[in-house]
Amino acid sequence: MRKREVSSTLTVYHDGQFWVGVVEHVEDGMLSVARVVFGAEPSNEEVYTWVLERWANLHLSTATEPVESRQNRLPGNPKRRAREAAKALHMRGASTASQRALARERERSKDESRSEHAVRSREEALARWERRREKSHRKHRGK
Repeated sequence: MRKREVSSTLTVYHDGQFWVGVVEHVEDGMLSVARVVFGAEPSNEEVYTWVLERWANLHLSTATEPVESRQNRLPGNPKRRAREAAKALHMRGASTASQRALARERERSKDESRSEHAVRSREEALARWERRREKSHRKHRGK
């Protein structure tokens, strides 16, 4: 049986207006992300209950760009690992890879809404034209 590596990280930060959570999910080396807006500053208990109740319903982006595997990294010095963990705790926001993935997801949804709007406007224009033709025919018949 093939071994799979799955990792999920929730980073909560203040973006200047709202408290935002960025979920980074790495499965088989592929990154999927989701952005969640909390609004007011969530307490640890609120974040924990959010994870328990809403994690399964989270809409992740499509899996993109391979992420380096943990197998390629050496375990390293425990003091260095502690420093890296402390540095990661003090970093604001999400990783650049997740920011790029979120930007791609926004662009994709924008393109979808543009195409849906174009189809809808074409259908509405056709319906208006048909109503005008029908009205013209009714007037011509004297009704």
